[in-house]
Amino acid sequence: MTLRLSRRETLASFTAVAAATAVRGVVPLSSATVLLDRLAWRLLEFVPERATMLGVDAGKHAALRQRLENRSPAGLAARRDFLKGALAELKRMPRSDLDPTSLTSLAVTQSAFQTALDGMMLPYGVATIGEWRNTPYAVAQNVGAWLDVPQLLDGDQPLRDAADAEAYLARLAAMPNQLDGETVRIRAARGRGLVPPSFLLDKTIAGMKRTIAEAANANGPLIGPLTRKSAAISGDWTARAVGIVRSVIVPALMRQLDELRAERAVATDAAGLGARPHGPEWYAWGLRAGTTTQRSAADLHAAGRARLADLQAQMDVILRAEGLTQGSVAERTIAYQRRSGLGFPDGDEGRRQIVAYMQGRIDAIRPQLPRAFRRLAKGNLEIRRMPLAQEPGAPAAYGGPGTIDGRVPGKVWVNLGDPSIHNRVTIPDLVYHEGIPGHVWQGEYAQQLPLIRSILAFNAYSEGWALYAEQLADELGMYEGDPSGRLGYLMGLAWRAVRLIVDTGIHAMGWSRDKALAEFVAATGLPRSNAESEVDRYCAWPGQACGYEVGRAEIVAQRTRAQNALGPRYDLRDFDQAVVDGGNVPLDVLGSNVSRYISASRRTTTD
Repeated sequence: MTLRLSRRETLASFTAVAAATAVRGVVPLSSATVLLDRLAWRLLEFVPERATMLGVDAGKHAALRQRLENRSPAGLAARRDFLKGALAELKRMPRSDLDPTSLTSLAVTQSAFQTALDGMMLPYGVATIGEWRNTPYAVAQNVGAWLDVPQLLDGDQPLRDAADAEAYLARLAAMPNQLDGETVRIRAARGRGLVPPSFLLDKTIAGMKRTIAEAANANGPLIGPLTRKSAAISGDWTARAVGIVRSVIVPALMRQLDELRAERAVATDAAGLGARPHGPEWYAWGLRAGTTTQRSAADLHAAGRARLADLQAQMDVILRAEGLTQGSVAERTIAYQRRSGLGFPDGDEGRRQIVAYMQGRIDAIRPQLPRAFRRLAKGNLEIRRMPLAQEPGAPAAYGGPGTIDGRVPGKVWVNLGDPSIHNRVTIPDLVYHEGIPGHVWQGEYAQQLPLIRSILAFNAYSEGWALYAEQLADELGMYEGDPSGRLGYLMGLAWRAVRLIVDTGIHAMGWSRDKALAEFVAATGLPRSNAESEVDRYCAWPGQACGYEVGRAEIVAQRTRAQNALGPRYDLRDFDQAVVDGGNVPLDVLGSNVSRYISASRRTTTD
């Protein structure tokens, strides 16, 4: 993987971009290459945190490491202007004589930018470009600088020398402006009748109070990473950080907390967007962004019901074989998970065992991956506990790749606030989804594409691939002789199917939180604590949860198309390689990539 090791340098100039693209057979410094590279760096000026996550905040771009995204109304207005100008340039770009990779990159960029601009033009528009976390709420239990900055500093901010430590302090000093920008937006939204549901605000307020209480602690969420990582760097870094946190960050957090309390005073327990001004309009956009399709809420709801019924029939076979024949599938699944030997101890010992078990599943699948891919990524990852303030509003785990140069590994962030939500039934498919061959694995392939392709992501592809990765693990034999793991795999698929049902139920059918919880628990057999985090997440990120099953089903449909078209010439390794090498794309572009793979396979075997 020498290409990845030199990637930071290759992104530093157009000359390096030309050299990197020439290796892949692309015409150096084509007009498309120049435009896409320029748009990529302009986009990173708006979201400098992503430059750090990718590891490209170096050289002439090192200043990005010191900055934070402007989340104020003025910052959003500047982003809208950027998108309008960029789309005009993309539409003017001649497509003749361009290679397939450049054509795909142009189509992907144009799709992402147009979707983002459409979202920003809504009455209370989104703030993201090419991301999966779209929300009408600038601050919630799983949204906002109060969560994002600590995680960035802990997981991605490098600390190797004094310059890095100064950059860390600069980002701390920038945090109050980011917080205040959000506060202005949520205050304005409240004036237009938009506030999150009361139960989300209760979680947000409790989490923020905890963050404020721990903020100035040398081992707390804002300063702790600096204290740990700068021990060998001469300087009074911790003392300076404490001064910044106490003098400007805590007051900004308090201002945001005051606004959240004002929201709570007028909030209702209505869960979905249907009860909010312009809610149906926003949700239609959220479904489009989350699935990269035009499918309606009713269609998605029905698809979820049908998929769930099929999966529960498969789960029933396993449960009956294990002697569980009475009660619903969900009830029997709950009973099965209570069996001795499947859970973990309480407290820190249980947390240690959970991480070790997750690592064991990752280690077990690595030797099987040559059966599914022609060219292996490194799969550079570590398993880390989520920041404590994030755990009450977070899912069981989430993950993603590290920096392009490999110096910072990918992460599987695991929620260990309540160890009882994890067991030997549910963990395997979780780590295959988040880690290998899921998000971390796929992300490393995407990072070998032009920079703009490493930045932009499409929820249906990202989550569809991760769900397909669970299927690959099954096909590679990871559940042979392990009925517990296979049951957990089917539970995970059922979990994603029920997301179609519950997300559309909440936002298009007026379901209450209690009804959504009842449907979720009855369908999955997951613990209520899991269910609450999941349902609350759907309330905060409307439409995002629908991308998983839609994306998985499309990848499987494309695989079936390739099998039918190629017959004995079909090879799983070639199909999977085509899908990951094509990068993160809208689902219609995925179909085009697969068509090219089929044509190339036919030519190869004919020749």
